[in-house]
Amino acid sequence: MTEPTPPLRLGIAGLGLAGTIMLRGLQGWDGAEVTAAADHHETLLANFAGDYDAETYTDVAELCQSNRVEAIYVATQHQFHAEHAIMAAEHGKHIILEKPMALSLADCDAIIEAVERAGVQLVIGPTHSFDPNIEYMAEIIASGELGALSMINTWNFNDFLYRPRRPEELDTSRGGGIIFNQLPHQIDSIRVLTGDKLHSVHAALGVLDQARPTEGNATVMLRFESGAAASMVYSGYDRFDSDEFFGWVGEGGQDKPGDTHGATRARLKGVSQEDEKARRTSAFGYKPSAEISGGRFAAPDNLREGHFGVMVVSCEGGDMRPTPDGIAIYDDDGARHVEIPAGKYLASRPAVVQELANAISGKAPARRDGQWGRASLEAALAIQQSSAERREVLL
Repeated sequence: MTEPTPPLRLGIAGLGLAGTIMLRGLQGWDGAEVTAAADHHETLLANFAGDYDAETYTDVAELCQSNRVEAIYVATQHQFHAEHAIMAAEHGKHIILEKPMALSLADCDAIIEAVERAGVQLVIGPTHSFDPNIEYMAEIIASGELGALSMINTWNFNDFLYRPRRPEELDTSRGGGIIFNQLPHQIDSIRVLTGDKLHSVHAALGVLDQARPTEGNATVMLRFESGAAASMVYSGYDRFDSDEFFGWVGEGGQDKPGDTHGATRARLKGVSQEDEKARRTSAFGYKPSAEISGGRFAAPDNLREGHFGVMVVSCEGGDMRPTPDGIAIYDDDGARHVEIPAGKYLASRPAVVQELANAISGKAPARRDGQWGRASLEAALAIQQSSAERREVLL
């Protein structure tokens, strides 16, 4: 009889928004055991310690030295991704690295070299490319059921820019704004669906609020080597909310009220930068499970399928789009809804950990490895360059 695979012993570096969502997403899944966490906010560490029988550290370097940890999810601030990923590799830890992989291609190369030198595995994510409905559509495209892929259109309007922010999150040079935070979700999802190399980018970015001096909206055209094309539209200015087109199911699969247009922006009026920074930690840092009643931090059983705005995928023989419960297909026979087959795909957070576990065991190489993360950052930087130079950029 084959012995069951033991759960991956996972340490969390950073207990902010990304770390919190990862922890909530892994609840009830037996493929990972959370054994440690590191964060410089002692309140967040105390909240975590109340929920987990795990080690706590105020320094990522100490987390990397723990014998209870075999893999680390690096969810620290963007400017520290390279430092912390390289540190984890040098201590022999496998790595899940939040997007963006880094803020420069040189840092991506340094991470890749450190991972190869240490002989550890690396997965970049999670992004919404791990969502089951994206994976399901990618499988349909690869099967040829609807013919060759022709185009993908995706757009997302939300309140991103007016959620409480630390100063660096509004500074593009330090990884702030939508280029490094939001567009990677669209880039990665489109890349998973096309299964192809990106040929060129033509983009226009906007800064519409000088009080939040970083890019907040984007219109992007992507061309792939196969001839397929994709458009990406994004706005984080808290006016129109594209979840209206998704039945008021939010990005994380949570039900949300439909009458909150502009509410996030209004809550920040008159708030000082220091107060906003504190609100960021309070609103998005890790809270005890007993204090969570719903919303984007709800346990997986209370959620529907996650998404990143509205998407329509067009093939020779039909169109598809994600829904809160599966995918909708439109072809010559009309429209039909297809639910995600039970047990076929993991939810996005377990899926990224499973991708790492498969790579560690040799079951399957990681798809979203270091080279993948580097290519996605290259696309994001090309969007920035294209907008600045008002021209198409070849990759």
